[in-house]
Amino acid sequence: MSLARLAFAATLLSASPALAQLAMPPTPTGQPILSDWWRVQAVQGRAGMVSSQEALATRVGVDILARGGNAVDAAVATGFALAVTLPRAGNLGGGGFMVIHLADGHRQIAIDHRETAPASANARMFLDANGRADPRLSRDTGLSVGVPGTVAGLAHAHARYGSGRFGLADLIAPAIRLAREGIPIAEDLADSLPRAAARIGRHPATRAIVFQGDRPLAPGARLVQSDLARTLDLIATRGPAGFYTGPVAERIAAAVRAEGGGMVAEDLAAYRVRERPVARGRYRGFEVVSMPPPSSGGVHLVQILNILEGFDLAAMGHGSAETLHVMAEAMKLAYADRSEFLGDPDFVRVPVAGLTSKAYAETQRATIDRVRARPAAEIRPGRPPVGEGDQTTHYSVVDAAGNAVAVTTTINFSYGLGLVAEGTGVLLNNQLDDFAAQAGVANAYGLVGGDANAPAAGKRPLSSMAPTILLRDGRAVLVTGSPGGSRIITTVLGLVTGLVDHGLTLGEATVAPRMHHQWLPDEMIVERGFSPDTLRLLRERGHRIVERPASGSLSSILVAPDGTMHGFADTRQRGTLAAGP
Repeated sequence: MSLARLAFAATLLSASPALAQLAMPPTPTGQPILSDWWRVQAVQGRAGMVSSQEALATRVGVDILARGGNAVDAAVATGFALAVTLPRAGNLGGGGFMVIHLADGHRQIAIDHRETAPASANARMFLDANGRADPRLSRDTGLSVGVPGTVAGLAHAHARYGSGRFGLADLIAPAIRLAREGIPIAEDLADSLPRAAARIGRHPATRAIVFQGDRPLAPGARLVQSDLARTLDLIATRGPAGFYTGPVAERIAAAVRAEGGGMVAEDLAAYRVRERPVARGRYRGFEVVSMPPPSSGGVHLVQILNILEGFDLAAMGHGSAETLHVMAEAMKLAYADRSEFLGDPDFVRVPVAGLTSKAYAETQRATIDRVRARPAAEIRPGRPPVGEGDQTTHYSVVDAAGNAVAVTTTINFSYGLGLVAEGTGVLLNNQLDDFAAQAGVANAYGLVGGDANAPAAGKRPLSSMAPTILLRDGRAVLVTGSPGGSRIITTVLGLVTGLVDHGLTLGEATVAPRMHHQWLPDEMIVERGFSPDTLRLLRERGHRIVERPASGSLSSILVAPDGTMHGFADTRQRGTLAAGP
């Protein structure tokens, strides 16, 4: 950041303390974990901002903003570009969620383009001959592949909420060029391809694209995706029909069946996007807008914030044992509820209003012991009032008019199933592992579920994705989200509390070490960077501490009261970028 904090003083004098802190640019604090990362990643501007996990895709979105597109236009172009430049997570063969804030009219929209189970799906599809859940079936075979929703979702957003200055073909053109001309093996690709070699190398159509001989493409080589370029060109020419009908759809379905699945071309033709009411809450004067079911992300983000609002986190101190303790206890309560109540709202009644109510949070807060960790065995799903009711990527976009878009999209594992449908260049997901294969049996992320999230034909598996926008007086002040499987909710939570409660800058709150608890397994997962004394105090309270590698990758944009935008892309992986026109 080139602009010092003092330059904000006049603007911030009349703002609330929390909003004042939100508006301040990242600066170093002297903590070892911060290093000099903030100097590389933090940027500012007024004409718009894009923050994503891959630099080439960010620049595609920035170019659309510079040419007069709105935030939705830029988000759509960025999404298609990520399918080329971040193949382990960006995708045409997966699905996701989009939350939009329209500055004109102060409206928020949630677009659900999550994958769906094919018509052949049923509640016993992931059980072996003895009636026991078989993880291999839900993760490593064609049965794990959901009908992709990404293409339909991006096209829907463009048609309904784009500026009208660009046709869909204009927004796909940069992705076609990148796929056809190739991109260098560097940064994230250089890191992720070797780690996924066993998974992707067992499929000949995938090997033909990303292998040279017996090894994945090495740094310095170029990844050329000619088949993917042709598929993108079909979508640019025919719209979503170029993907969901005709040769592309037939080849995707055939590839899934060859791997033991039951998908047919008619499943793709039947796919539909859903617009849903956003998950909404309030936290210390800010309005929180996030993704509703079939994502659990927004509901449980609001639920945990509601519980924490009754504690003075600022007085407890950022990263203190007391703060981490009450946060973990609140997380346990929400994840226990997730196992019981959350699922596809087209199939089950989800008590969203009850789970996100302040009254329910009060009853849950009262169960928290301030000095002792409750064992998971003592916690059961609550009774919310009945009301109305590893790989993923995230990107955030804000335009000069104040429109904001938060998009989280996924193919589940890094490189999904590892299977490219021959002749299409489309890498397919293994997303149906997010269903509860059997009540009480954990999925790949350790999450348990029940009947509400059982597999069924046409059903969308439960997710933890949490594309989120914070509003103040109807204006977007923070746009954020993250990958991370079950840890997505707590990653976004840590950013929000770091900014609002502890007065951290965007950079500080992003790079600070993270903590996560999901009820089962009964362990507090921490990144490196917490004080040994803090961890000792947590153990004394009864927490089982498990240190794990870095989790999540926040891509965020903060908007100051004077309209200045501050972008920060997480430094936990290489190749991320926040930039403006």
